[in-house]
Amino acid sequence: MNNENREEKKEKKQVGLTTKILFGLLFGAITGFVLNYAVPDSYFKNTIVINGILQLIGQGFIRLMQMLVVPLVLCSLVCGSMAIGDTKKLGNVGAKALGFYICTTALAVTVALTTANVINPGIGLDMSKIHKSSTVATESATQSTNIVDTFLNIIPSNIFNSLSEGTMLQVILFALILGVILAKMGDRVETVKNFFSQFNDIMMEMTMIVMKVAPIGVFCLIAKTFSQLGIEAFQPLLKYMIAVLIALGIQCFIVYQALLKVFTGLNPLLFIKKFFPVMEFAFSTATSNATIPMSIDTLAKKMGVSKKISSFTIPLGATINMDGTSIMQGVAVVFAAQAFNIHLDLTDYLMVIGTATLASIGTAGIPSVGLVTLTMVFNTVNLPVEAIGLIMGIDRILDMTRTAVNITGDAVCTTIVAKQNDALDRDIFYQGEQKEAS
Repeated sequence: MNNENREEKKEKKQVGLTTKILFGLLFGAITGFVLNYAVPDSYFKNTIVINGILQLIGQGFIRLMQMLVVPLVLCSLVCGSMAIGDTKKLGNVGAKALGFYICTTALAVTVALTTANVINPGIGLDMSKIHKSSTVATESATQSTNIVDTFLNIIPSNIFNSLSEGTMLQVILFALILGVILAKMGDRVETVKNFFSQFNDIMMEMTMIVMKVAPIGVFCLIAKTFSQLGIEAFQPLLKYMIAVLIALGIQCFIVYQALLKVFTGLNPLLFIKKFFPVMEFAFSTATSNATIPMSIDTLAKKMGVSKKISSFTIPLGATINMDGTSIMQGVAVVFAAQAFNIHLDLTDYLMVIGTATLASIGTAGIPSVGLVTLTMVFNTVNLPVEAIGLIMGIDRILDMTRTAVNITGDAVCTTIVAKQNDALDRDIFYQGEQKEAS
């Protein structure tokens, strides 16, 4: 009994990955400040420590993340689009839910890009002077491409070249088409479907293994940045957090509630009041999947939504509706572009909206995958992925808020679809709240 109690105490004392990454961020910043302000310039400091050890480990971690991008995105999107293909069995409900999720994700990225361009989180953080790769990225990003070529470049002429070169929009298109075809062919291609499902599981496991070294990678990336930039790096990071939170708030309390009012006529404030306990649960657990039963039950008992609708649209939303993650990616794009002094034009922003929207279909329900797909979004518009190391520790703090936004979007979509299919009982929604509703 004593041994069992000791083992239980040890398990409770184990520090989670989120905490470890935050510690890596904190100690990296402290180490960087010490190197910048307390340690005099020398060969050992500049060459061996900053541009040697910290550069090697930090960039090694970034390369590990880059290594995951193509196979993970390919398998995730094939599996995601296979699931979407199955929604045809539910006809009108599936089509409406899918269309709503894709549209709100595109709106979410638009809100994020607009908010970030107002707040300008990356201005004041000149990363270009400490990363030579940003010069190449700047040249690539500023090359002009007409709109016809932009759309033609989405279609792969050779998918194997697209995979080897990491041309992500082409990989995304191929994966979506392949997944829908596999879903349509059903049992005839069961072996191929199992291959992608199992390989997707393998990539998820590999992602978790790579993320185990994330605290060390973040420590080295942050320490190197702060050792060369000093205190000036703090304000942009704070502005990044504020921009993400504001964009999440706009999406959750303005965009979603406006759509709810327009398509159902229900009282948005009453909806938030009734659904708020589910939002709190999602915030505390930081996982959409764990909230599925509570969401379905709340929608049925407090909103009057038929479980025939919610039992399909809520799990589907937990799989493909990642508006919160898309908002983080949109703000991160602006942050990185400004930090590296890279100009992005309208075409680049449209590519970001399209890529982040499509990527959300295959984003799995683990926090680290959002950062991997962020690497993909950066590659689409030729942004240096070094900026991910800066925001990684802070982003984990925002993850809980993103989850609450995601499940709220699922609930709004479900309520709208239920209303349009005569599966919403307004009397239950307004039960005991007639005065407030009026």
